[in-house]
Amino acid sequence: MSGSNLAEDDYGATLSDVIALLEEARRAAARSINALMTATYWLVGRRIVELEQGGHERAAYGQGVLQRLSSDLTERFGRGFGADNLELMRLFYLSYPPSEISESVIRKSGAPAVEPKSESPIRDFALQQLGERFPLSWTHYVRLMRRTRSPEERMFYEAEALRGGWSVRQLERQIGSQFYTRTLMSRNKRAMLEKGAAARPGETVSPDEAIKDPYVLEFLDLKDEYSESDLEEALIHRLEDFLLELGGDFTFVGRQRRLRIGDSWFRVDLLFFHRRLRCLVIIDLKLTELHHADVGQMHMYCNYAKEHWTLPGENPPVGLILCARTNAAIARYALDGLPNKVLAAEYHTVLPDEQLLAEELAKTRREWEAQHPVLPESKHSGS
Repeated sequence: MSGSNLAEDDYGATLSDVIALLEEARRAAARSINALMTATYWLVGRRIVELEQGGHERAAYGQGVLQRLSSDLTERFGRGFGADNLELMRLFYLSYPPSEISESVIRKSGAPAVEPKSESPIRDFALQQLGERFPLSWTHYVRLMRRTRSPEERMFYEAEALRGGWSVRQLERQIGSQFYTRTLMSRNKRAMLEKGAAARPGETVSPDEAIKDPYVLEFLDLKDEYSESDLEEALIHRLEDFLLELGGDFTFVGRQRRLRIGDSWFRVDLLFFHRRLRCLVIIDLKLTELHHADVGQMHMYCNYAKEHWTLPGENPPVGLILCARTNAAIARYALDGLPNKVLAAEYHTVLPDEQLLAEELAKTRREWEAQHPVLPESKHSGS
């Protein structure tokens, strides 16, 4: 074997080692962040419960506390501290009470069983030691709390997720398939458990996905990197400017607005308010063919916005789907959710013509491609 081949082999081995080191480091970072996050959220839940138990009734007083705490924490730390999230932290503490934790954690940390009050809210437990009690990610624990029906079922899935190294996707599938119930009813429980431990294609999580978990990004107060191509970014910017240039009816609200429905996260590309129609306009851009799933997703966005973003006195939101394909552009309004045909007709009269929007989108794409003759490869470039 020649010297050049030897050098090439050495380089290949070095590259493989460096990739493995970096991937393992990212996994370790994700585990460390999640351990601190779960420990912190458990302690936050404890403080909420302690405040509620100060001689007050849970129903009225507790909800008021969560709303006030949510407002103050959001103002101080940003997203991630909605009342629903704080309720999850409260439930987390109640699901894993000190009686299940304190003895082992205190023994590991070397702290006395009872400490005098100090200025720090972390008195009974060392944060790092407490994090070791929760080796799964916060997203795992959210699924365990929300989707299991008994402590026994929750503990079963938690133990199996730890034993098998389940990703959140694998945990969701197992819960959805009633794995706990099927295992209890099985005559050969060992075979069932061994079969359940195997992951299916698509259920493994890369280090990047672990780091970019929305809960992790919220905890660290980081912006999530939305993987839009340069073309998408240019089209969204131009569309935003174009709608604002049409007159004073459109008021810009936000870009890449995030929303959570159940346990899933979504983003809408642009959000406007139309002054004359007194409604939100949700805009979603696609660089692929228009599919029926896109229409269904837009209706879901509109329903969410109607419940969570619409103020009293405003009309229902309207959705606009824009498909900027290579050979044609399509714009389509989603108006089926409006309460009557008269309102739908008014929306059609006042809102920009769909063909006009499609033409502007196609024009912007042609201009962009003229300036960038070789498109960067992306998941959209083949559309």
